[in-house]
Amino acid sequence: MTDRIAPRPTARRQGTYGVDAPYIPALYGAMGIGLLAWGIVWLTGHGLTSALGALVFGCLMLVSAGLYLYVTRRGKFVVWEGLLDGLALRGDEHVLDLGCGRGAVLLAAARRLPEGRVHGVDLWRGQDQSGNDPAVTRSNAQAEGVADRVELHTADMTQLPFQDGEFDVIISSLAIHNIPDAAGRTSAIEEAVRVLRPGGRLVVADIRHTRQYGADLQRLGMRDITRRGVGARMWWSGPWMPTTVVSAVKPS
Repeated sequence: MTDRIAPRPTARRQGTYGVDAPYIPALYGAMGIGLLAWGIVWLTGHGLTSALGALVFGCLMLVSAGLYLYVTRRGKFVVWEGLLDGLALRGDEHVLDLGCGRGAVLLAAARRLPEGRVHGVDLWRGQDQSGNDPAVTRSNAQAEGVADRVELHTADMTQLPFQDGEFDVIISSLAIHNIPDAAGRTSAIEEAVRVLRPGGRLVVADIRHTRQYGADLQRLGMRDITRRGVGARMWWSGPWMPTTVVSAVKPS
């Protein structure tokens, strides 16, 4: 181990990373078009006052769809580059990504680890991300030039197939909230802490349940726990659906 910091990657992304929860922007778009069409019909027959509500809400739905697509295609990448910068990785760490999907965050980390290794865990569900499949993630790893330092696992976050203290860093982006019950989400946090080495760091970005994550981490004895919003770049359709980051360090 040395005190060096791995250089920040500067090359453009080469992989294809799909759309998170693709049914959501599709629903916003369909509702927006439907409301605008209804509003136009009412406008011609009943005047602006009667049609105004449908026209306004139709426009809002289309704006929400556009904001959502911006976040999933651009904004989350910018935010995670900053979060990974904040970790000041040396380049030889072992990193675990919980709910890696097609590899947006997993491979951004891998590009910073020329002498390290990243492991991605997922159940590969299409409702969580379009085209979510390990073959797609492997193809993205090849395209990004990091396939030699990436391992993928089909596994449940609540029962990780790793030894205690195996990882230097654990990251997770918009994945733990997909576990439907509080007990399952707590199990995922407990498993993350278990496989994290003493002195290791945890960074979780999510849209719900982050207070629960913080409380679980405190109960498990983690230190330097922080919880903060990451701003408009990860507003999923608007400020009513922000992303919050919870981070912590495992005591040495």
